[in-house]
Amino acid sequence: MSLRVNIGCGPNPIPGWLNFDNSLSVRLAAYPVVVPLLDRLGLLEEGQKRMIRASQETPILWTDAARSIPLPAGSVEILYCSHMIEHLDREQAQSFLKEAYRVLRKGGVIRLATPDLRKMAEEYVRHGDADELVAKTLLAAPRPKSLREKVKFLLAGYRHHLWMYDGPSLARLLLAAGFSDAHVFGPGQTLINDPAGLDLYERMDESVYVEGHKGAS
Repeated sequence: MSLRVNIGCGPNPIPGWLNFDNSLSVRLAAYPVVVPLLDRLGLLEEGQKRMIRASQETPILWTDAARSIPLPAGSVEILYCSHMIEHLDREQAQSFLKEAYRVLRKGGVIRLATPDLRKMAEEYVRHGDADELVAKTLLAAPRPKSLREKVKFLLAGYRHHLWMYDGPSLARLLLAAGFSDAHVFGPGQTLINDPAGLDLYERMDESVYVEGHKGAS
C-alpha cells in the first residue's frame, strides 16, 4: 500500500499520514524531564512548545528532508509540503525535491504550498512600504545578541526564509527536478484523488500552491 507523507508538518500533523519535521522540538518531546527545565530557563519559544506538545500527542518523525527522506524508493503516493521549502537554500531545495522524486511511486503527486512572493510584490506596489515587504519575506533575521538569545538560536536553529517563490518559479523548480505536469492551483483546487485530510486552503491569504507528477515512464 502506498503512503501519504507530510514533510515539514510543524505542529499540524495530518492524521493517518506519515508526518516528518526537522525541528529539534520533535526530539525534545521524547525527554519530558528536560522540557520544563528549558522552559524555566526561558530557552523555549512558544512555537517550540506547541511543536513539543504536538509531537507528544501525534507521532511525528524527525528527518532532515533536504538530505534524506527515510522511506523506500517508489513507496509514496502523495507527498505534501507546506511552508517548508522557503526555509531551504537553492541547493537544499533541489536536494529535497530529488529525494521527493525518489520516494514517490510512478504517477505519484507532490503538492507544495509556500508564501507567494508575487502577492507580496503586488502589495508593495499598492502601498510602497519597503520595510513591510522585507519584514513579510522573513529573509532578514535579527542577530542574537545576549547569551540567552544565542543559546535559544542554537536550540531552535535558523527559522527564517532562505529563498522565495511565486507559482511559475516553483513550477520550474519541480520540472527541473524531473517532475512532469507542474501546475499552479488556486485554493481548494487539486488533481489528487481523494484529498481527504489535506487542507487545500492552508494559509490561503499568503500562499501559492503547485502540484507535479512523477512520470509513469
